[in-house]
Amino acid sequence: MLALLGSILIGLTIFILYMRSLPSLATWHTTILENEFTEYSNVKDFDDYLALEKRLYAELDHEVNDNILPSEKNRIHRYTKNSLSDPRRWEHAWNQSFELTVENPKMGVLLLHGMSDSPYSLHTQAEYLHQRGVWVVSMRLPGHGTIPSGLRDVKWEEMAAIVKIGMKRLNDKLGNKPIHIMGYSTGAPLALNYTLLALDDPTLTVPQSLIFYSPAVGVSRAAPLAIWQSRMGYFFGLPKLEWNSIQPEYDPFKYGSFAVNAGDQVYRLCNQVQKQLDAYLSDGQDKPPLPPILSFASMVDATVNVNDTVNKLYKRLPQGEHSLVLFDINHDFIAENLVKRQILASLDTLRKTPQNVDYTFDLITDLNSTDGSVSVIRNGEMIQNLPYQWPKGLYSLSHLAIPVTPDDPLYGDENAPKSPGIKLGRLALYGENGVLETSSLLRQRWNPFHTYIKQRVLEFMALE
Repeated sequence: MLALLGSILIGLTIFILYMRSLPSLATWHTTILENEFTEYSNVKDFDDYLALEKRLYAELDHEVNDNILPSEKNRIHRYTKNSLSDPRRWEHAWNQSFELTVENPKMGVLLLHGMSDSPYSLHTQAEYLHQRGVWVVSMRLPGHGTIPSGLRDVKWEEMAAIVKIGMKRLNDKLGNKPIHIMGYSTGAPLALNYTLLALDDPTLTVPQSLIFYSPAVGVSRAAPLAIWQSRMGYFFGLPKLEWNSIQPEYDPFKYGSFAVNAGDQVYRLCNQVQKQLDAYLSDGQDKPPLPPILSFASMVDATVNVNDTVNKLYKRLPQGEHSLVLFDINHDFIAENLVKRQILASLDTLRKTPQNVDYTFDLITDLNSTDGSVSVIRNGEMIQNLPYQWPKGLYSLSHLAIPVTPDDPLYGDENAPKSPGIKLGRLALYGENGVLETSSLLRQRWNPFHTYIKQRVLEFMALE
């Protein structure tokens, strides 16, 4: 009995110390915005959604931006008015849904951003597609683009409802012209969910193709357990437990903090897509073919499971013009023995050309290169040398980097145009821990091979 009581006391002490060690919750973690879209919102179409967003951002200003505490204000803080991270420094409201129209469009494209992101993450793609005569609709997913607390209660079904609204808008405007869906991270399973529904439902428009960046097909195996942490926090009145991370909010268009519920919703969405694929494949030849899928991903990704992209999506695809493009790491770092052994083993597995599959596998790598240039190895054979090299000191891409051009003012390299506010893409910071306001800034933010991806996308969409 004494041993049991002692163990309980030690456990409680450790738990109390852990709770005290967590950062304090701020206004943007605890405020709930009433004008956010939910399953109960009276929103029937794109115009209704824009009207609701207008009320939502007015509420954001009134409840958060006008009321944060003096102790919460900071020169690089997102919710501090006129700070370097204030989104209003940018000419366009990239945190909100937007539409780029064109007379006599060639086609339409729906853009879907990732979890904790905003429409900014695919704004480069929106602009270059629009310049080529494409009608663009980019949807802000519920819970995003405002304050991190929006991720505490959002449901994947609510995000899926927004996909239908965006596709209906394009269908209404374009008639019988082709419509594509481009999804980044969580945007990919949302696109797959819609597409598999549309193959069964004649009232929905089947997209002409799907284009994915860092697709979230699978997440951590621990994901199903994480939600219990959030439920304990709610039950015991410990709101900090509802968060995986509580971070400073210095990025104008992406949350630093991440709610446990957000990860759980991605897990649930991925499971739903697998069930839909099961049903689709079990029907054999009775269903229309899946549209072609083109995906780009880094072989090392701390956010999603790249092996699941291969095994749970591409290896399951029926015959079609599908392509998977994986970016290897910089082999200079392997040669210098700086890469962890378990990472090397994972990379070796991903580099192997799959057998008896119905898709094209392109590996972008400097493996065996004599001059540092990268090549395209397609299904095991080198088919093309590319005019790119790894920038000095860069050992890999990242989940964040895949869709971002080097000349992005916010996330790009040192040669990018001047940012209207903070610049996050190229900071080489050395010193002691616990000194700076920011954190995790050394994760790669831009893609040195972006021009190659752009070319592949334009060819895939028959725009080049």
